[in-house]
Amino acid sequence: MADQSRLSVYLIALGAFALGMASYVTAGLIPLIGDAFSVSAAKAAQLVTAFTLAYGLGSPIVVALLPGHHQRLGLLVALAVFIVANIASALATSFLSLAIWRAIAGVGAGVYLAMGIAAAAAITPEAQRGKAIAIIMGGMASGTVLGVPISLLLAERLGWASAMWLIAVLGFIACAGLHLKLPALAATPALALARKLAILKSPHAMAILTVSLLAAIASLGMYTFIAPFMAATESGAVESITGYLWVWGIGGVVGSFLIGPLVDKFNGPVITLAIMLLLFIALIALPFSASVHPLLTLLPIALWGAVGWALQVPQNNELVRTRQAHGDGNLAVALNESALYLGSAIGAASGGILLAYHLPVSTLAVGAGAIVALGAFVQLALVVKAQH
Repeated sequence: MADQSRLSVYLIALGAFALGMASYVTAGLIPLIGDAFSVSAAKAAQLVTAFTLAYGLGSPIVVALLPGHHQRLGLLVALAVFIVANIASALATSFLSLAIWRAIAGVGAGVYLAMGIAAAAAITPEAQRGKAIAIIMGGMASGTVLGVPISLLLAERLGWASAMWLIAVLGFIACAGLHLKLPALAATPALALARKLAILKSPHAMAILTVSLLAAIASLGMYTFIAPFMAATESGAVESITGYLWVWGIGGVVGSFLIGPLVDKFNGPVITLAIMLLLFIALIALPFSASVHPLLTLLPIALWGAVGWALQVPQNNELVRTRQAHGDGNLAVALNESALYLGSAIGAASGGILLAYHLPVSTLAVGAGAIVALGAFVQLALVVKAQH
């Protein structure tokens, strides 16, 4: 990887670090925002919904409408929109305006990540593409694991808006660096919107997206309920889950960075299948390890975090590899990110239903494992088809 390309990838990863913070920090700011605008915690939590819905539903639409001959400009504008939306969030004087700006930030974040992954793939030799995507996904994971706690500490001392300012500053540094260093990107074929949406009729692409969706339902859905799972009597009645969340997050950062070289050396779909099997083992092992001793769950939690975050590297790489020639590689990546957010929402809703029926918390892990097993079967079909 040439020096300029390598620097560009790291700058894209810095922007991903900022949007990783933006995606998850709001949940921690809910009490402070609620007090600042005199709204309930339930209402303040809708800021998370505004961001994630706009990210998951709005960004693929915007990516689909972007002209193929302005890929570099589209990337920079998306990041600029994200920066402006975070500045405006920090300056918001009403809860409604804050919610609107969080939604705009979500769209900017989603478009930026899709365009950033596609840009990294375009300027990186194919033999190193997996590593480049891994650096970007590792940046996003680091923003979640390291950036969120730092921004929350800052918010506790200087107010909730300071977290938004920090995100904006990091985004600005990335944007300025990319403006100076990101090389020109080759124009993708000019396609009508109907041609771009043809990806939805591609069995191969839809199968990849289905695997991402099922993995997100299981992994991110289960993550939503890690606190009640560990607090249950059968899991050891753990009072503080902070250490467990750190282990999950650190595992995610490590997994995101380490998976890149493997994707470059080995068959991507086979790696995805192996990841799905490891994710199945990690989730199924949770209730068994917790029943022995809560600390034993740190092992499957670390594995769960590592493979859960690592999965998107071979998935995005395969989508770019197979759809770039069709001119809809950017849209494919955006749809993959949408699958993650949709899966997270479905997983959270499904878990809530299970708990509402007062089923044992172990049902959450077993159910998540079953969903991953279904995804593994879909992936196995992809691997078998590719070999024939």
